[in-house]
Amino acid sequence: MRLEKLHQFLYHEERARIAELKEEEEQKSQMMKKKIEKMSREISSLSDTIRTIKEELGAEDISFLQNYKDTVKRAQCTLPDPERVSGALIDVAKHLGNLQFRVWEKMQGVVHYTPVTLDPNTSHPHLILSDDLTSVRYSDEKQQLPDNPERFDEEETVLGFEGFNSGTHSWDIDVGENIYWYLGVITESVQRKGDSGYWDGSWGVLFGGGDYKTHVPKQPLTPLTVRQNPQRIRVQLDWEGGKLLFSDPVNNTHLHTFTHTFTERVLPFICTGFCPLPLRVLPGKVSVDTVSV
Repeated sequence: MRLEKLHQFLYHEERARIAELKEEEEQKSQMMKKKIEKMSREISSLSDTIRTIKEELGAEDISFLQNYKDTVKRAQCTLPDPERVSGALIDVAKHLGNLQFRVWEKMQGVVHYTPVTLDPNTSHPHLILSDDLTSVRYSDEKQQLPDNPERFDEEETVLGFEGFNSGTHSWDIDVGENIYWYLGVITESVQRKGDSGYWDGSWGVLFGGGDYKTHVPKQPLTPLTVRQNPQRIRVQLDWEGGKLLFSDPVNNTHLHTFTHTFTERVLPFICTGFCPLPLRVLPGKVSVDTVSV
């Protein structure tokens, strides 16, 4: 479905640019046509003058001499030199210059970059993922899915497809009105079966029963004071710096920062509990820096 939408966008973009090119071609053709018509009229007028003078010169009477001054005046050629018309050529650079970049800019209206893509191979059987793998919700109906080693079977959890073992990364989760959620990062080597490995390998913020708590591996939950219930949670990981920061991007409010020396790859995770409302990874902002050489 998304590929079809992208194909339609590119098709309509191609048609629009061809139409724009044809419109410019037509405008410039009309401009040149008018200039040629004007020049043709001037040439025709000059030809008529020359023919009249020849006829008068061939006359046997003295009418040519009598009308000499008028004839000299008519014989003065007033046609300007052929004008070199500016802008007569198609503006090739206008249509082809940075074409891919300009199409890419317009594509941002239909194509979005999501910093975290959910991995269906890790998803608990009671979780339903969206077709674009950006949102997840709990369902009472258990799906018949392969019991592969990567899949959680006790906790209603799904992992991000891409893990991190360097750099800084950020993603926003729309938690909306969900009454339960647990978000953060988890070690790649964590035991997916049962719940002991889950708690032994994750750092995150949990909301449930109207209260907020934080969790670090092998430690009990710690109460967290949050003055205003956030609708979105921003997770920022600085792997080398050993920081995992949670904030409310809507109200620009800091929630909590974990400090830890990470030694292995970690992956984003979302735990829904039994809440049927979707939790959604929000699209990130894409920017391109232009560099002059």
